[in-house]
Amino acid sequence: MTRMPLSVVIITKNAASVLEPCLESILFADEIVIVDSGSQDQTLELAWKYNARTCFQSWLGFGPQKRFAVTRAKHDWVLCLDADERVTPRLRTSILEVLQHPNHYAYRFPRRNRFLGRWLAHGEGYPDFSLRLFHRHHATWSLDPIHEKVETSQPVGQLAGDLLHESEQTLADYLTKQNLYTSLQADRLYALGRPIPRYRIILSPLVRFIRFYFFRLGFLDGLPGLIHIALGTCNSFVKYAKAYAKFMEEQQHP
Repeated sequence: MTRMPLSVVIITKNAASVLEPCLESILFADEIVIVDSGSQDQTLELAWKYNARTCFQSWLGFGPQKRFAVTRAKHDWVLCLDADERVTPRLRTSILEVLQHPNHYAYRFPRRNRFLGRWLAHGEGYPDFSLRLFHRHHATWSLDPIHEKVETSQPVGQLAGDLLHESEQTLADYLTKQNLYTSLQADRLYALGRPIPRYRIILSPLVRFIRFYFFRLGFLDGLPGLIHIALGTCNSFVKYAKAYAKFMEEQQHP
């Protein structure tokens, strides 16, 4: 039975250390499109090795960059991945099966995060459902500069099989990335023009920890699970604290 042709779309910058396993896992696609924003390592050489079609786009922010990348695909059905993710054999089978006769225009599937050497099975680390397979005329990436998501007005199907995410190479790398993300989130909160309530700075991290560590069973992932959730809790605090600091600076220097 014939199936809908599929484009896999990836955005990159200096992703050579993680890209090859991703490319190995998507050789079933009809084309691979890589939109690069100025890599100085071997990213493009790896892309060419796997016959990926490449193009350059200066950085627009996560949401706009991914939306642009989708427009570069030849096919309407697209699978969007990050360079540090890879498709498991079970997920590959699910994707190929559903493209033979799609019942929806968009599909989500669980993403499993690796942290401190452990594949997390609970808390924030799993199932972490992600909508990544969609028909581009019926779904699109949001324009959020961070924590972007695929938006659609259509019902969303669900596939079996995991998307594996190597969420960090070292803890220092992870913390550096989270510092950037919290700054971007704070900028977005500040741009809304509404001062941050002090209770939110306190309650948001607390609620987040209780939700993921206890109700989502994060404690079953041992010390890596605890550290992962604790850092997420800290990030929640820091983004609000950074936004609050911006409003305070504005009052002091109108």
